[in-house]
Amino acid sequence: MPTGSEAPPEHVILDENVKAKDHAFYKIGAFKVSPNHRLVAYAEDTKGDEIYTIYVIDAETRSPVGEPLVGVTDNIEWVGDDALLYITMDEILRPYKVWFHKLRTNQSTDSCLYHEKDDMFSLDLEASESKKYLFVGSESKTTRSIFYVDTSKPENGLMVLTPRLEGIDTSVSHRGNHFFIKRRSDEAYNSELLACPLNDVNATTMLLPHRESVKIQDIRLFSDHLVVYEREKGLPRVTCYSLPAVGEPLQSLQGGQTVDFVDPVYSVEPEESQFSSSILRFSFSSLRTPPSTYDYDMNTGVSVLKKIETILGGFDSSKYVTKREWAIAQDGTHVPISIAYRKDLVKLDGSDPLLLYGYGSYEMCVDPSFKASRLSLLDRGFTYAIAHIRGGGEMGRKWYENGKYLHKKNTFTDFIDCAEYLIEKKYCTKEKLCINGRSAGGLLMGAVVNMRPDLFKAAVAGVPFVDVLTTMLDPTIPLTTAEWEEWGDPRKEEFYYYMKSYSPVDNVKAQNYPAILVTAGLHDSRVLYSEPAKFVAKLREMKTDSNLLLFKCEMGAGHFSKSGRFERLQEDAFTYTFILKILNMVPAPPRG
Repeated sequence: MPTGSEAPPEHVILDENVKAKDHAFYKIGAFKVSPNHRLVAYAEDTKGDEIYTIYVIDAETRSPVGEPLVGVTDNIEWVGDDALLYITMDEILRPYKVWFHKLRTNQSTDSCLYHEKDDMFSLDLEASESKKYLFVGSESKTTRSIFYVDTSKPENGLMVLTPRLEGIDTSVSHRGNHFFIKRRSDEAYNSELLACPLNDVNATTMLLPHRESVKIQDIRLFSDHLVVYEREKGLPRVTCYSLPAVGEPLQSLQGGQTVDFVDPVYSVEPEESQFSSSILRFSFSSLRTPPSTYDYDMNTGVSVLKKIETILGGFDSSKYVTKREWAIAQDGTHVPISIAYRKDLVKLDGSDPLLLYGYGSYEMCVDPSFKASRLSLLDRGFTYAIAHIRGGGEMGRKWYENGKYLHKKNTFTDFIDCAEYLIEKKYCTKEKLCINGRSAGGLLMGAVVNMRPDLFKAAVAGVPFVDVLTTMLDPTIPLTTAEWEEWGDPRKEEFYYYMKSYSPVDNVKAQNYPAILVTAGLHDSRVLYSEPAKFVAKLREMKTDSNLLLFKCEMGAGHFSKSGRFERLQEDAFTYTFILKILNMVPAPPRG
């Protein structure tokens, strides 16, 4: 694109800031350009409850095309230039029907391509990198099958690509005359990669076999290359393979080229790349490196930094140390911890404050990434640490399985062991140790303050899932039925009593607690605001100390906080101020 005086005037297709002025909450969940680049479909949420309205507009004139689609998810894809696939939800907000919509027709006349009737399963939708196929996934927490739509022949409807088999999880990509299938099973628990011809989905070829120490997380296909996003020893890895020309036989992949990263702990995420290009674009960051966009030439192995986020205030990354340590859990398991601090401020003699973050559920990986607002803590002499505890996916599939169901307490004891390790290594003392977690990480906060209230000075539980037993017994609440494969089904006695033994609301005791800040969102459809409210009420009734206990409910937000950039900074400022106040680190106001 030309720049400078020769550049054409900027053309704004959609100004989210203008749209947001009339709403307390505003979020664009999807922004999809039609194949001919003339139209845009976008999904809009104005409450925070993750129920979207889809609008189609002319990219040039910004005028609406047809009537909006209401009460849908933000999963939308173009089928050619004049039709969309989208997904709707049932009364418990489970994505359960996929629809075909012809532009300029009424939503009531749309055809339903698939209805998922099993309430343990939800639907999702994505386009292949080649844009020639759309893939509809039907998944539970353990099983995933795939249908596909040929965008050149949408009248054929959905075709089965990988059938539903209990315990088999598949995701699919396309290139040339092959589908590429990432498949996880009980035996291949860290996933394997297969390919099959378009005309015979059963004739599979093994491209990358299962490896015990390496988890295949995701793949990206190009016309001549395959990129595999992997994990080994708790760290993400990006490996690129050359592919034979389309039409030539596909065989097992050899000689992959791995991208080099500089920081010892870091986060790397795929960005939009061109299917026909040999350039892979990805985003890299660490606890001290701002988000940085790189173009990696898969032919030469050379990375070029294209953009790095500007951090105001004289930021200098060389002032900060980032490292990884390993705590040893009660059962001997080594648990990784990512750590960052300012080397000219932190003394490592136990006198410094520390904020420890944790999540540990859903096989999610909390990779150490950059957050500008966190600098306000680091520049006050805080150490920031992330405990990569079991229940997450950082160390592979088994790491997740050893922190769910009847092993869930490993998540909590791992976090406690990480906290005690940081104290032992003189990063802080109990009097300077603060902890933070959101959602399932808020469950973690509730569990550990019940188990070891003496260990922490302050705890922040954001939109916390703390009434586990009551929620999981109620199938009319959003997410419950799908989550039985995550937490267990408490209608079965074994799971009932195990859940009851750790559910935070059910384990509040008459004891001293640290200072606690609990937040909620009025429109939260994932963790109903009543859960954190009930937890706070129980704490107020039972606890025997006079430490600060705050409950803050956002009246114009859902699960993911407020929508505005500045409002999110205000939320961080509120959280950090709470921590600083508890540690007596708020400076006295100037006399005037």
